[in-house]
Amino acid sequence: MADSRSLVDCLAEHAWRRPDSVALVAGERRVTYRELAGMAAAARRRIARLGLHVDSAVGIHAAKTPETIALLTACLLAGRRFLVPSTELGTHTLGTLFERAGCVAVLSATPLERHVHEGWPPVTVVNCAAEDQVAQVVPGSRRGVSFMLTTSGSTGVPKIVPLGMSEVDRFTDWAVDRFGIEPGTRVLNYAPLNFDLCLLDVWATLKAGGTVVLVAPEKATNGRYLSDLLHEHEIELVQSVPMFFRLVADAADGDFPAVRQVILTGDAMPARLLPALPRLFPNARVTNVYGCTETNDSFLYDLPAHIDEDTALPIGRPLPGVDVLLVDGDGVVHDGPATGELLVHTPFQTEGYLGGPGQTEKFVRHQGIRYFRTGDLVSRDAGGTYTLMGRNDFQVKVRGTRVNLQEIEHVLLDHGRVLEAAVVGLPDELAGLRVHAVIRCDEPVSSLALREHCRLRLPRVAIPSAIHVVDSPLPTTSTGKVDRRAISSMLAHTGVKA
Repeated sequence: MADSRSLVDCLAEHAWRRPDSVALVAGERRVTYRELAGMAAAARRRIARLGLHVDSAVGIHAAKTPETIALLTACLLAGRRFLVPSTELGTHTLGTLFERAGCVAVLSATPLERHVHEGWPPVTVVNCAAEDQVAQVVPGSRRGVSFMLTTSGSTGVPKIVPLGMSEVDRFTDWAVDRFGIEPGTRVLNYAPLNFDLCLLDVWATLKAGGTVVLVAPEKATNGRYLSDLLHEHEIELVQSVPMFFRLVADAADGDFPAVRQVILTGDAMPARLLPALPRLFPNARVTNVYGCTETNDSFLYDLPAHIDEDTALPIGRPLPGVDVLLVDGDGVVHDGPATGELLVHTPFQTEGYLGGPGQTEKFVRHQGIRYFRTGDLVSRDAGGTYTLMGRNDFQVKVRGTRVNLQEIEHVLLDHGRVLEAAVVGLPDELAGLRVHAVIRCDEPVSSLALREHCRLRLPRVAIPSAIHVVDSPLPTTSTGKVDRRAISSMLAHTGVKA
């Protein structure tokens, strides 16, 4: 890839050349690039007064506000490493992450509402109000680690994923060019600020001089609110998880002609939602993006104008500069059409996890290239197009037959009344393991009807032994995905019988 442009240099240039352009929208607030620069410069000076060593890391309480974005920008300008964990994590888990990341302080742009655990580093509320109107900021260092993100934590304490500034710059350059983000482009930010998705819809947008419209977290499940945001701000680019599009599809009265780019990401899109996308976004290119926190985006697939609901949505082909391997259960690398675990190397990936035990087994070398083991099972057709099949860790054996739990979830989600579904395998004294499904519907549906839906689409061994219909939303991880560990624990503690 060509030499990347510096994110901090671009922010400084926008504050100097386009100071009155709107950088951030949060409710009724409009924050210009001049104001954002002033807030970031003031925050940088106030952090400097804390006397922290220049190479010390800090934790950031990532409440979704313009002040937090200014605080993160201040750390970028100073070349300071920062950990951005989910605000929904428990205090003990946060303390563990702060320790592993070597954080000497926790910074917040707003007072913390929750009790601060005694094991945390000192907490400082940084006032991000600009002391004066600063239109020009002096960029800091580009070397070394900048963002430290975390994985979902679905298998325990989240892993810390450090990203070098050069990796961030390469990714944001690619995103700006690939999706045509320009000065003034209006981009919706749905994800929390700790998500890797924000590297595109916040940081790439700001790098290009666009306008980031922040979704208020407390209204993120309100389809009418989301629909109104798309209309009111004439959003041009929206990147989000399937839940967002389901909420908008259920609430929208009409279409959104201003949207020119839709990016599907984060999880598999239920097939029944696909026909709604051309109706909702008649002028948009719809792109399915695949990636991991550790590698960032690595595959793209532009959806055709018409797509068959019965066809699995491909993840497409690797991005330029991305190397992939397809490896079977015996570790054999396959060329041509094949199915196996996907290993990925990208120009944007982390050097490895930070701190904690057993953090290196996910990264392997092959012919001098360092790959990340995604844990995802994919198939590659004769034309070189890849399709996601499920997860390695979703493969279980039921009565001696290998079953993919994620495939069962996808079948359940294709039922017209099912809103959420999670499928888990629980130990059974007689069968060894039985499959249980937990679902939430928008209207009452009998478990018998759901079993019949599965019977028509799945082999007999994959039909859930029990289907539990619940009224409340399913528990989620810190990254918003269904928490299957919590569901397994819930079923185990209630003593369910197959």
